[in-house]
Amino acid sequence: MADATSILNVSPVIPVVTIDDPASAVPVAQALVDGGIRIIELTLRTESALESLKLIAAEVPDMMLGAGTVLTPGQADAAAAAGARFLVSPGVTPSLLRHLVGMDLPVLPGVATVGEAMAVLEEGLSAMKFFPAGPAGGPDYLAAIGAPIPAVQFCPTGGISLKTAPDYLQLANVSCVGGSWLTPGDAVEGQDWPRITVLAGEAAGLAVSRSYSVRALPSGVSSGDSSDAS
Repeated sequence: MADATSILNVSPVIPVVTIDDPASAVPVAQALVDGGIRIIELTLRTESALESLKLIAAEVPDMMLGAGTVLTPGQADAAAAAGARFLVSPGVTPSLLRHLVGMDLPVLPGVATVGEAMAVLEEGLSAMKFFPAGPAGGPDYLAAIGAPIPAVQFCPTGGISLKTAPDYLQLANVSCVGGSWLTPGDAVEGQDWPRITVLAGEAAGLAVSRSYSVRALPSGVSSGDSSDAS
Protein backbone atom coordinates (compact mmCIF):
# COMPACT_ATOMS: atom_id res chain seq x y z
CA MET A 1 0.00 0.00 0.00
CA ALA A 2 3.04 2.27 0.22
CA ASP A 3 2.94 3.41 -3.41
CA ALA A 4 1.15 6.78 -3.73
CA THR A 5 0.24 6.73 -7.43
CA SER A 6 -3.45 7.02 -6.59
CA ILE A 7 -2.75 10.09 -4.43
CA LEU A 8 -1.19 11.91 -7.38
CA ASN A 9 -4.43 11.56 -9.33
CA VAL A 10 -6.70 13.21 -6.76
CA SER A 11 -6.09 16.80 -7.87
CA PRO A 12 -3.88 18.79 -10.27
CA VAL A 13 -2.48 20.61 -7.22
CA ILE A 14 -1.65 19.38 -3.73
CA PRO A 15 -1.66 22.40 -1.40
CA VAL A 16 1.43 22.46 0.81
CA VAL A 17 0.32 24.09 4.04
CA THR A 18 2.06 25.11 7.26
CA ILE A 19 -0.28 26.05 10.11
CA ASP A 20 1.03 27.76 13.23
CA ASP A 21 -2.26 27.93 15.12
CA PRO A 22 -4.34 24.72 15.24
CA ALA A 23 -7.45 26.88 15.47
CA SER A 24 -6.90 27.70 11.78
CA ALA A 25 -6.53 24.08 10.69
CA VAL A 26 -10.18 23.21 10.10
CA PRO A 27 -11.13 26.54 8.47
CA VAL A 28 -8.17 26.28 6.07
CA ALA A 29 -9.03 22.71 5.12
CA GLN A 30 -12.71 23.51 4.67
CA ALA A 31 -11.90 26.56 2.53
CA LEU A 32 -9.83 24.34 0.23
CA VAL A 33 -12.64 21.78 -0.01
CA ASP A 34 -15.14 24.56 -0.76
CA GLY A 35 -12.93 25.63 -3.66
CA GLY A 36 -12.77 22.12 -5.11
CA ILE A 37 -9.43 20.93 -3.66
CA ARG A 38 -9.93 17.83 -1.52
CA ILE A 39 -6.32 17.02 -0.69
CA ILE A 40 -3.75 18.70 1.55
CA GLU A 41 -0.14 18.20 2.59
CA LEU A 42 0.12 19.63 6.10
CA THR A 43 3.79 20.08 6.93
CA LEU A 44 5.29 18.95 10.22
CA ARG A 45 7.15 22.22 10.63
CA THR A 46 5.49 23.41 13.82
CA GLU A 47 5.19 21.96 17.30
CA SER A 48 1.40 21.93 16.94
CA ALA A 49 1.30 20.22 13.53
CA LEU A 50 0.11 16.89 14.93
CA GLU A 51 -2.76 18.63 16.73
CA SER A 52 -3.74 20.30 13.44
CA LEU A 53 -3.67 16.91 11.72
CA LYS A 54 -5.98 15.43 14.35
CA LEU A 55 -8.45 18.28 14.02
CA ILE A 56 -8.66 18.07 10.24
CA ALA A 57 -8.96 14.28 10.34
CA ALA A 58 -11.87 14.54 12.77
CA GLU A 59 -13.74 17.51 11.35
CA VAL A 60 -13.11 17.59 7.58
CA PRO A 61 -13.75 14.01 6.44
CA ASP A 62 -13.92 15.00 2.77
CA MET A 63 -10.26 16.03 2.86
CA MET A 64 -7.55 13.58 1.77
CA LEU A 65 -5.18 14.46 4.59
CA GLY A 66 -1.43 14.09 4.19
CA ALA A 67 1.52 14.97 6.40
CA GLY A 68 4.56 16.59 4.80
CA THR A 69 8.14 17.34 5.80
CA VAL A 70 8.44 13.86 7.29
CA LEU A 71 12.11 13.54 8.23
CA THR A 72 12.27 10.55 10.58
CA PRO A 73 10.53 7.21 11.14
CA GLY A 74 9.20 8.57 14.41
CA GLN A 75 7.54 11.50 12.66
CA ALA A 76 6.03 9.13 10.12
CA ASP A 77 4.49 6.98 12.85
CA ALA A 78 3.21 10.00 14.79
CA ALA A 79 1.60 11.52 11.71
CA ALA A 80 -0.12 8.26 10.84
CA ALA A 81 -1.41 7.98 14.40
CA ALA A 82 -2.74 11.56 14.17
CA GLY A 83 -4.86 10.70 11.16
CA ALA A 84 -2.67 11.31 8.11
CA ARG A 85 -3.81 9.23 5.15
CA PHE A 86 -0.56 9.67 3.23
CA LEU A 87 2.98 10.87 3.99
CA VAL A 88 5.39 13.10 2.09
CA SER A 89 9.12 13.59 2.67
CA PRO A 90 11.37 16.27 1.13
CA GLY A 91 14.07 13.60 0.65
CA VAL A 92 14.93 10.15 1.95
CA THR A 93 17.72 8.42 3.80
CA PRO A 94 18.07 4.62 3.54
CA SER A 95 16.56 4.10 6.99
CA LEU A 96 13.63 6.47 6.40
CA LEU A 97 12.90 4.91 3.01
CA ARG A 98 12.86 1.41 4.49
CA HIS A 99 10.46 2.55 7.19
CA LEU A 100 8.14 4.34 4.76
CA VAL A 101 7.97 1.34 2.44
CA GLY A 102 6.84 -0.83 5.34
CA MET A 103 3.97 1.44 6.36
CA ASP A 104 0.34 0.66 5.69
CA LEU A 105 -0.47 3.91 3.88
CA PRO A 106 0.70 5.70 0.72
CA VAL A 107 4.04 7.49 0.91
CA LEU A 108 5.55 10.05 -1.44
CA PRO A 109 9.34 10.17 -1.02
CA GLY A 110 11.17 13.28 -2.15
CA VAL A 111 13.90 13.05 -4.78
CA ALA A 112 15.99 15.55 -6.71
CA THR A 113 18.24 13.39 -8.90
CA VAL A 114 17.99 10.39 -11.22
CA GLY A 115 20.02 8.29 -8.78
CA GLU A 116 17.67 9.10 -5.90
CA ALA A 117 14.65 8.25 -8.06
CA MET A 118 16.24 4.93 -9.03
CA ALA A 119 16.85 4.08 -5.36
CA VAL A 120 13.20 4.72 -4.53
CA LEU A 121 12.06 2.79 -7.59
CA GLU A 122 14.11 -0.20 -6.43
CA GLU A 123 11.98 -0.28 -3.28
CA GLY A 124 8.83 -0.66 -5.39
CA LEU A 125 7.60 2.95 -5.30
CA SER A 126 6.89 4.68 -8.60
CA ALA A 127 5.25 7.88 -7.27
CA MET A 128 7.65 10.52 -5.98
CA LYS A 129 7.91 14.15 -4.98
CA PHE A 130 10.40 16.16 -7.07
CA PHE A 131 11.86 18.75 -4.72
CA PRO A 132 12.92 21.51 -4.90
CA ALA A 133 11.47 21.59 -8.41
CA GLY A 134 12.59 25.02 -9.56
CA PRO A 135 16.18 24.98 -8.27
CA ALA A 136 16.59 21.29 -9.20
CA GLY A 137 15.98 21.91 -12.89
CA GLY A 138 12.28 22.56 -13.41
CA PRO A 139 10.26 21.23 -16.36
CA ASP A 140 13.32 20.88 -18.60
CA TYR A 141 14.96 18.47 -16.16
CA LEU A 142 11.83 16.39 -15.68
CA ALA A 143 11.30 16.16 -19.43
CA ALA A 144 14.88 14.98 -19.90
CA ILE A 145 14.66 12.17 -17.34
CA GLY A 146 11.29 10.90 -18.53
CA ALA A 147 12.82 8.62 -21.17
CA PRO A 148 15.37 6.80 -18.98
CA ILE A 149 12.98 6.31 -16.04
CA PRO A 150 9.50 6.23 -17.65
CA ALA A 151 7.93 4.27 -14.78
CA VAL A 152 8.18 7.20 -12.36
CA GLN A 153 5.39 9.73 -11.85
CA PHE A 154 6.30 12.97 -10.10
CA CYS A 155 4.65 15.65 -8.01
CA PRO A 156 7.04 18.63 -8.46
CA THR A 157 7.07 21.04 -5.51
CA GLY A 158 9.14 24.16 -4.85
CA GLY A 159 9.10 27.37 -6.88
CA ILE A 160 5.75 26.68 -8.56
CA SER A 161 2.85 29.08 -8.96
CA LEU A 162 -0.55 29.09 -10.65
CA LYS A 163 1.15 30.69 -13.67
CA THR A 164 3.93 28.10 -14.00
CA ALA A 165 2.06 24.96 -12.92
CA PRO A 166 0.93 24.21 -16.53
CA ASP A 167 4.60 24.00 -17.59
CA TYR A 168 4.85 20.93 -15.34
CA LEU A 169 1.37 19.48 -15.79
CA GLN A 170 1.86 19.07 -19.54
CA LEU A 171 4.68 16.59 -18.97
CA ALA A 172 3.97 12.87 -19.33
CA ASN A 173 5.81 12.05 -16.08
CA VAL A 174 4.02 14.66 -13.96
CA SER A 175 0.65 13.81 -12.43
CA CYS A 176 0.20 16.89 -10.23
CA VAL A 177 2.17 19.70 -8.59
CA GLY A 178 2.55 20.83 -5.00
CA GLY A 179 2.25 24.47 -4.05
CA SER A 180 1.79 26.83 -1.13
CA TRP A 181 0.26 29.65 -3.13
CA LEU A 182 -3.27 28.42 -2.28
CA THR A 183 -2.85 29.30 1.40
CA PRO A 184 -0.87 32.56 1.66
CA GLY A 185 0.38 33.35 5.14
CA ASP A 186 -1.45 36.65 5.32
CA ALA A 187 -4.72 35.01 4.33
CA VAL A 188 -4.36 32.39 7.06
CA GLU A 189 -3.33 34.93 9.68
CA GLY A 190 -6.15 37.25 8.65
CA GLN A 191 -8.67 34.38 8.55
CA ASP A 192 -9.54 35.28 4.98
CA TRP A 193 -11.08 31.91 4.17
CA PRO A 194 -13.00 33.16 1.09
CA ARG A 195 -9.68 34.17 -0.49
CA ILE A 196 -8.33 30.65 0.02
CA THR A 197 -11.49 29.23 -1.51
CA VAL A 198 -11.00 31.40 -4.60
CA LEU A 199 -7.35 30.36 -4.92
CA ALA A 200 -8.38 26.72 -4.54
CA GLY A 201 -10.95 27.14 -7.30
CA GLU A 202 -8.33 28.55 -9.63
CA ALA A 203 -6.04 25.62 -8.88
CA ALA A 204 -8.82 23.09 -9.39
CA GLY A 205 -9.42 24.66 -12.78
CA LEU A 206 -6.00 23.49 -13.91
CA ALA A 207 -7.52 20.03 -14.33
CA VAL A 208 -9.58 21.28 -17.29
CA SER A 209 -6.66 22.82 -19.15
CA ARG A 210 -4.53 19.79 -18.38
CA SER A 211 -7.03 17.43 -20.00
CA TYR A 212 -6.44 19.14 -23.33
CA SER A 213 -2.66 19.27 -22.96
CA VAL A 214 -0.26 17.43 -25.23
CA ARG A 215 1.80 16.76 -22.07
CA ALA A 216 5.14 17.20 -23.81
CA LEU A 217 7.56 19.99 -23.08
CA PRO A 218 7.64 22.70 -25.77
CA SER A 219 10.99 24.28 -26.54
CA GLY A 220 11.99 27.29 -24.51
CA VAL A 221 9.95 26.50 -21.41
CA SER A 222 11.48 27.87 -18.20
CA SER A 223 10.94 26.77 -14.64
CA GLY A 224 8.78 29.73 -13.57
CA ASP A 225 8.41 31.82 -10.46
CA SER A 226 6.95 32.04 -6.96
CA SER A 227 7.94 29.84 -4.06
CA ASP A 228 6.38 27.17 -1.93
CA ALA A 229 7.19 24.99 1.03
CA SER A 230 7.96 21.32 1.29
